[in-house]
Amino acid sequence: MALTSITVVDTEIGEFNIPAWVKDLATFRRWVEEDETLDFGRVGYLKGSVWIDMSKGQLYTHNCVKTEVTVVLGELVKAQGLGRYFSDGVLLCNVPADVSGQPDGTFVSAESFRTGRVKDVVGRRDGDYVELEGAPDLVVEVVSPGTVRKDTVRLRQAYWEADIREYWLIDARKPPPKFDVLRHTPRGYVATPKPGGWVKSAVLGRSFRLTQAVGVNGRPEFTLAVR
Repeated sequence: MALTSITVVDTEIGEFNIPAWVKDLATFRRWVEEDETLDFGRVGYLKGSVWIDMSKGQLYTHNCVKTEVTVVLGELVKAQGLGRYFSDGVLLCNVPADVSGQPDGTFVSAESFRTGRVKDVVGRRDGDYVELEGAPDLVVEVVSPGTVRKDTVRLRQAYWEADIREYWLIDARKPPPKFDVLRHTPRGYVATPKPGGWVKSAVLGRSFRLTQAVGVNGRPEFTLAVR
């Protein structure tokens, strides 16, 4: 069985070859770990399709948003001993949902590690941990021009099938930034109400609000407040 499709998010990628033996999630995971040429961009797998994102990341509406979320959630999780918050670039795999990718942020509670709901996977080459497998408690995706459908439709469905309790979906391309905490229900993800702009995370037990202002260089600056 061959891959059903390949999606490339960039018009200047040039030649790119996926080995013929990459046919499913298991072989995709092997390829990503073994092929040292893949560190130039982001690759993912979803139900027989591979996507390759070579697009340039937006400095403010994407990178700075991810940085703000990482700083705030990373400090909160560590200070309260809630588990581990992993920033952008961590490889996450869920076998039942047939998906592998790199969320913009991933939170795994201490309980999820303890019960084996999520496990960290040791790589074949250097013996270090290279991947998370299972259903983390929370994932974050920040929308960029080339990932709108992937983040809002395909990954939304995949993360729900993976039984991830919360999906934080952020779109800061136009002010004001759109920030949704999608909670897992039996029929799909449902957006949590946002009274006064504050949205409650049941996973973290706190409320959050994302706002935008003008930074020191006249560019957008984002703040994730917590209460």
